[in-house]
Amino acid sequence: MLRRTKIVATLGPATDDPKVLDRMIEAGVDVVRVNFSHGETEQQRLRAETVLNRARAYGRQIGVLADLQGPKIRIERFKQGKITLQEGDKFTLDARCKPDEGTQERVGIAYKELVGDVRRGDNLLLDDGRIVLWVEQVEGAEIRCRVVVGGELSNNKGINRQGGGLSAPALTDKDRADIKTAAAMQADYLAVSFPRNAEDVHEARRLFHAAGGAGGIVAKIERAEALNCLEEIIEASDAVMIARGDLGVEIGDAALPPVQKRIIQLARTLNRVVITATQMMESMIESPIPTRAEVFDVANAVLDGTDAVMLSAETATGKYPDKAVAAMDRICREAEKQRVTRVSDHRIDTVFKRIDEAVAMATMYTANHLGVKAIIALTESGSTPLWMSRISSGIPIYALTRHAETRRKVTLYRGVYPVSFDIPSTNHAEVNKEAVDELVRRGAVRDGDLLIITKGDLMGMHGGTNAMKIVRVGDMVAP
Repeated sequence: MLRRTKIVATLGPATDDPKVLDRMIEAGVDVVRVNFSHGETEQQRLRAETVLNRARAYGRQIGVLADLQGPKIRIERFKQGKITLQEGDKFTLDARCKPDEGTQERVGIAYKELVGDVRRGDNLLLDDGRIVLWVEQVEGAEIRCRVVVGGELSNNKGINRQGGGLSAPALTDKDRADIKTAAAMQADYLAVSFPRNAEDVHEARRLFHAAGGAGGIVAKIERAEALNCLEEIIEASDAVMIARGDLGVEIGDAALPPVQKRIIQLARTLNRVVITATQMMESMIESPIPTRAEVFDVANAVLDGTDAVMLSAETATGKYPDKAVAAMDRICREAEKQRVTRVSDHRIDTVFKRIDEAVAMATMYTANHLGVKAIIALTESGSTPLWMSRISSGIPIYALTRHAETRRKVTLYRGVYPVSFDIPSTNHAEVNKEAVDELVRRGAVRDGDLLIITKGDLMGMHGGTNAMKIVRVGDMVAP
């Protein structure tokens, strides 16, 4: 059984061993994430290049997602590296404190504008909410706080304001430089961290295209205020990532599960791809097997309809990167056996705006009711298989295209599998037979299987899909 849900794995020191990387590819990774928050630019470029080279050796298509760091809302560093705060302690975030001069009483902040964003009564959450500070007073460059939840606090930990509302722009100078690197890498997706609204996404797209980038834009939903304009952000993007770390800190952990379900449902309704991320298998940083709670987490995301599930530190710095991918693979496959993942009422009451969109929807309705073995989508841009993949189904969708960038792009689409295919002629019967023969050679179908083929009368034209043909393997003859 083909796995429909895609696996995104983050590259890092733990994946630099070629043997580990090969095992990850064998385990089924679909997209690799290059995280610009860590490591040198050249190091990240080489990692992505190495993956693509190894993927070619395995005859695989693997996409590359370049993830921007975003605004650095963090404390600075302590003289002794860390401190321990007790409940009731006084502690000051000081914008004038030197970067390495933090003490038991105060520490510097990398984001100096924080003093203008907070006021008395705010709760500031440090280190993913492990430390909670209540703001007593803001005076000059100092944010004077009382510790509500204490613990160990070390260098460069993140700061969130409960409820959101920090004014930091989504794109920093570093991000603008990294966008150029992502374009030079020919990244298939560019992830924008902490977008506040749709315009942040549009700006990233303009910069990416100006630098020569051709990939899609992923909006990371991790600010509380992003939920107020969620539909606009999703529509401005090609994909969204549910970045549950910062989002969970800002809205509260109990509010996160229904929000995750809402984002997945809305993204699919708006024909966008959705990635579920953060701490999905956190225990596998140190353990060769996941916890039962992590198994349920991954499975529930699959049952809710996520296109992809993502591994972060589990593969970037963990002890068992390939085992983490393998565990995610088997959990996804088992969850996909459930009937809920193969039935859909998606867009049953909506009007289609494009001919190729209507063909895609008609194809999936027919396929789900006719016992079709597979769907062949001859595609230039990947739009038709994207629309098809919004419909829950157990039927594989093969995106046949001559464009390498389109093949890598669809690696993120649920239930879509890229196939290198150059249209042999303008004769439709010949093209149909060659496409079917390609799947026969791959062992995906055999004589007697019903297939659906979608393509355009004017083959090779973007957005030109206007035909759906039902064929039976073995009944086709060369023209």
